[in-house]
Amino acid sequence: MTLADKLHDPALGHSLVMGILNVTPDSFSDGGQFNSMDALKQQIEKMSIAGADIIDIGGESTRPGAQEISLQEELDRVLPAIEAVKEMSDVYISIDTYKPEVMKESIQLKVDMINDVNALQAKGAIEVVREADVVACLMHKQGHPKDMQQSPEYEEGVFEAVYQFLSKQSMHCLDEGIKSENIVIDPGFGFGKKLPHNVELFERLEEFSSLQYPLLVGVSRKTMIGELLDGAPVDDRVVGSVSAAVLASMKGAKILRVHDVKETVEAVKIAMALL
Repeated sequence: MTLADKLHDPALGHSLVMGILNVTPDSFSDGGQFNSMDALKQQIEKMSIAGADIIDIGGESTRPGAQEISLQEELDRVLPAIEAVKEMSDVYISIDTYKPEVMKESIQLKVDMINDVNALQAKGAIEVVREADVVACLMHKQGHPKDMQQSPEYEEGVFEAVYQFLSKQSMHCLDEGIKSENIVIDPGFGFGKKLPHNVELFERLEEFSSLQYPLLVGVSRKTMIGELLDGAPVDDRVVGSVSAAVLASMKGAKILRVHDVKETVEAVKIAMALL
């Protein structure tokens, strides 16, 4: 079953859990942990055993303040990781990139999803996704990673701004020939948003359902979790992150993007069994 079919299967009674696999030296939570092939394979095995439905591979950090890297450097990081996942597991594979060239090379290795923080706005990105007939996640962000958290403002209201952007960009993708079943949307928690913005978006997650696309939610270990826990450091945000993931699932999220796969899978399973 393709990922698009899975996401639109009426029999799917739970959110899909997407495990984060950062092959970067500087990601905010796990940067530098999986740069060696041995460590990478151990993490792939761990997430697969824990029940990950999707593994999301990222080769360039998009944390606040992150600097861009070259195309070749990103390719050198992500392509071996994709091959390792294909070799070790039958989970769906997502590539976290905004570069059309990385998308194209990854698609040649049969990834199932493009997870783009830039919502396919780069020149050529829409064409790559359309021709490959793969799922693509369109995420909202304000600004760029290096400066997006300096002073984000939403005069018209954050929900209205995010909703309108996702509506407009998804319609543009449809007009350019991308199939509706291949579109996923992401409000972009923490990408040009302060805590009040993130809280409002989370409170109104159900309202994104009117766009009629599967919703991806990624709040795992982010600053908003730390702030809600009175300044908890990254490693102490697991329980808060899992709690938020369960709530997102209850609010209609089809994909939960998380660092802590086992804990999230178990928490969602219990929530679904007892609701």
